[in-house]
Amino acid sequence: MLLDSIRTQLDSLSKSERKVALAVLAAPSLIVSQNITALAKSAQVSEPTVVRFCRTLGYDGWHEFKLKLAQGLALALPGANEQPAPDDLAADLVNKICSRSINTLLDLRNNLKPELIQKALDILSRANKIEFYGQGSSGFVAADAQHKFFRSGVPTVAYADPAIHSIAAALLREGDAVVAISQRGNNPALTRSAKLARRGGADVIVLAPSGTPLADIATLFIPIDLVFAIDPYTPISARLAYLVVIDVLAVGLALQRGPEFRKKMQNAQKALQEYDMQFDSFIG
Repeated sequence: MLLDSIRTQLDSLSKSERKVALAVLAAPSLIVSQNITALAKSAQVSEPTVVRFCRTLGYDGWHEFKLKLAQGLALALPGANEQPAPDDLAADLVNKICSRSINTLLDLRNNLKPELIQKALDILSRANKIEFYGQGSSGFVAADAQHKFFRSGVPTVAYADPAIHSIAAALLREGDAVVAISQRGNNPALTRSAKLARRGGADVIVLAPSGTPLADIATLFIPIDLVFAIDPYTPISARLAYLVVIDVLAVGLALQRGPEFRKKMQNAQKALQEYDMQFDSFIG
């Protein structure tokens, strides 16, 4: 995900920082074995520019950036960057798709900042209600989020229709929260709804790539930087990353709201199991 994050932010970097980015993308394995002086020389920039580049990506400096890069490369599985081909056997498809998904989750684990998750949980735990907005495939993620969160005792709803979430956002007030989900971060309707929610005083948590219009509007931005231009199958693993972040937030909220709310969730699960048993008995 670190290399993906660099690719997605290339256009927003300064001219000198972009030189560093291209040097890293050209030979990431070599960069891990180099020091900051060697990278600055190969990119034809100063060492302070390398440090600024690392901080622009959200790291404290060169050493933290280099560590994250090394971790990502070490954990990467073979076949993850290979495109599915028409002549692939079933075994090839299993390897490529599963490896890509596993690598996506490993990158997510290594780059998702715990402090941002905690801030999101603080916002969600004090919210009067939580609304999830997403369109296209992100709309399915929003629906999944609503399904997971409503069991925590907080009123929740998910909207994938741009006209509907626009109206809903305009009605939000201080104390409400929106989670806006976008795999590209540049959807005009979703961006407009996020602005409307902010205007009414609601907090807006954004799950999207860095350097996007939607990210700029967020009360709290959780970057999920993935590359979408590799092939048509990339969104499969990308959607998985978003679903995992939703799972983390849902479980975290349930734990943060205390034992009474966890008991309510258990009662809800018990009721569902009893319904399933009755339905099975009716069918039988």
